[in-house]
Amino acid sequence: MTQDIENEDVGTPAPRAEDQGEPAAGPSAADELAAARRERDDCHDRLLRKTAEFDNYRKRVERERRDAAQHAAADLIEALLPIVDDFERALQADAGPEAAAYRQGVELIYKQIQDLLARRGVTPIEAVGQPFDPHLHQAITYEASPGRAEGEVIEEVRRGYTQGDRLLRPAMVKVAKA
Repeated sequence: MTQDIENEDVGTPAPRAEDQGEPAAGPSAADELAAARRERDDCHDRLLRKTAEFDNYRKRVERERRDAAQHAAADLIEALLPIVDDFERALQADAGPEAAAYRQGVELIYKQIQDLLARRGVTPIEAVGQPFDPHLHQAITYEASPGRAEGEVIEEVRRGYTQGDRLLRPAMVKVAKA
């Protein structure tokens, strides 16, 4: 029995096909190179796509952040507009000569607020003399007004404001009717 084991090739590997002059059953070097190039091109394509996706994500997040900041600023400005209205009414009131110092203080504060609004891109809507625009004006009454065109704004009751293309508050107006 020991003789049978010695005759068997238990520990030696089987001869390979290419060692015996036969063609290999696996892929050739050219096939492996082509497969590696395809894999490289696929990885490069995925890298470019992921880079573009990340760039789009970054731009979207930046745009959303900017929009949120503008929205918050617009909300604050909208809350400030009634105070501006109160300052305008205070400046229209006739207080007499004894209140001249107070009037100068109110005018100074009003000017500072107007400057702040202008720096933020807030502009008042010019309404009087303009044709009524429901996107910019809120009509509170129609009045017969000889000499005025039908639908012309004849009086501004409360000033309206825009910030860039965004309407912050429409102007409350009286409109002429024929």
